[in-house]
Amino acid sequence: MPDYKAPLRDIKFVMDELLNSQQHYVDLGAEDATPDMIDAIIGEGAKFCEEVLAPLNVVGDQEGCTWSEDGVKTPTGFKEAYQQFVDGGWPSMNAPVEHGGQGLPESINIALSEMIGTANWSLGMYPGLSHGARATIEEHGTPEQQETYLTKLISGEWTGTMCLTEPQCGSDLGILTTKAEPNADGSYSITGTKIFISAGEHDMVDNIIHVVLARLPGAPEGTKGISLFIVPKNLPDADGNAGEHNAVTCGSIEHKMGIRGSATAVLNFDAAEGYLIGPENKGLECMFTFMNTARIGISIQGVAASELSYQGALPYAKERLSMRSLSGTKAPEKVADPLIVHPDVRRMLLTQKAFAEGGRAMLYYAAMFADKVTSAETEKEREEADNVLGMLTPILKAFLTETGCESANLGMQVFGGHGFISEWGMEQIVRDTRISTLYEGTTGIQALDLLGRKIMMSKGANLKFLTKEIFAFCKEYGIISRNPHKKEMLKFITPLFKTLAEWQILTFRVMHGASKDRDYIGSASVDYVMYSGYVVMAFLWAKMAQSAFEKIESGEGDMDFLKAKIQTAEFYFDRILPRAKSHASMMIKAPKSLMQMDESHFSFS
Repeated sequence: MPDYKAPLRDIKFVMDELLNSQQHYVDLGAEDATPDMIDAIIGEGAKFCEEVLAPLNVVGDQEGCTWSEDGVKTPTGFKEAYQQFVDGGWPSMNAPVEHGGQGLPESINIALSEMIGTANWSLGMYPGLSHGARATIEEHGTPEQQETYLTKLISGEWTGTMCLTEPQCGSDLGILTTKAEPNADGSYSITGTKIFISAGEHDMVDNIIHVVLARLPGAPEGTKGISLFIVPKNLPDADGNAGEHNAVTCGSIEHKMGIRGSATAVLNFDAAEGYLIGPENKGLECMFTFMNTARIGISIQGVAASELSYQGALPYAKERLSMRSLSGTKAPEKVADPLIVHPDVRRMLLTQKAFAEGGRAMLYYAAMFADKVTSAETEKEREEADNVLGMLTPILKAFLTETGCESANLGMQVFGGHGFISEWGMEQIVRDTRISTLYEGTTGIQALDLLGRKIMMSKGANLKFLTKEIFAFCKEYGIISRNPHKKEMLKFITPLFKTLAEWQILTFRVMHGASKDRDYIGSASVDYVMYSGYVVMAFLWAKMAQSAFEKIESGEGDMDFLKAKIQTAEFYFDRILPRAKSHASMMIKAPKSLMQMDESHFSFS
């Protein structure tokens, strides 16, 4: 496994130069988010991830989790590392002060989450799921529920889960069958089986708070009849501590392709005591608080894979000797030239670098809208931020996880046959990352959410909130602007503007096609979400190039770093953004060739 080194220089560049985070925090009234405070958090977080979490990454993969009737044992060192995480106050950073949190903006927590996820994704999932459970209770729970559960979830003393999936239903939650029977005391008896529950059972805390979807008696069929419940593993006692065991048991854990250090549990609820969150039959709406949080969180895994795989492939490409350069010998004193002199190896490395740094920019950009949703001064600002975040969430989840899988495979490819051998750790990254395009809604589900819900249901209006900022950037820094770097920026602004305009045209062409044939949405959706991802990343790479030009002109910062930033932007626009054209071509094709074949003709035997 590559030795993880937190990319602090790039994290600070994105936060300070690209997104002007300090002004952002001033505008939010986040007085505690000072430059010194942020530097301390990021620096100490990096040290914890590098020294404590990263060394356990291979351990988690090799040992996995162990199930018994007494519970689930996590890999060696996981419990101790988690306790260090809690003792350091890391779980409480962005939580409300009234429940023991530090009240810092979500965007700071995203930076920490990225480092944790890159260092050890499996271990990071245990506290990661708590974030969503906490957000759901904070948003929809009663004051009593908040008092009972939030403080311990925020401190990390307890962890949380989301329990949606059942053996017969995953993304189609309308057919779930878990039942909730009302009790005389106001509680509910929850009965059913939930599967694929990440961190559903483990030995690192003395209580796990499950957020569960279930049906009340007489509830409407489909998604309109789903309610949401808190179901603790152990019922809190009079003092608020974990008391008697609830009727929740872990029947087994899954044996998986990757993320083996994370327990994926089958949970059986046998008339377990639960408590309603939010209104009856409105559980899915309440759960979206959790799901949106989780989907942004999973987006981090794509960036983490790109970063970690790149950190493994780059030193290998510099050291491994193989053949001579096609343009002439580069290391005559050696028996062969290093891999990095070869154009195709550079293609792979630059693709990883572009996706890692571009993906980081996308994540942090989205996180600032998440800050505004909760803390912006006016209702209009909060509503607009929510619309932008609603558009960005499925794009981030789909695009960044797909590019993360691509980066992981490219890193393995750089190693050649050695990449297939476990001792280098590159194949583990591939295995660990593959799940990212599947859980919390597959790429196809995210694509349908973007095109079917966010675009079609708003008749394209939601797109305007996102595109207007990109158009404004093109105008402010384009050839007719007063930008002193407008000539250098022309190679970025022109293709960005053209692609952005095409994005809008394509949107309305797809909407028109869907008005005549509803299958059009399904046939176009994945190409549409990938196209959208390439456009948004292009926007942020153009912004990063502009920021780098400005820093170079001022004579501040690391000149080599800034020049590399501009060159990576050039690579993205030259070699990666053109991929969008193929997606554009495919998304406007009628679904006929997909749907015309009789299902009996897919196979002949």
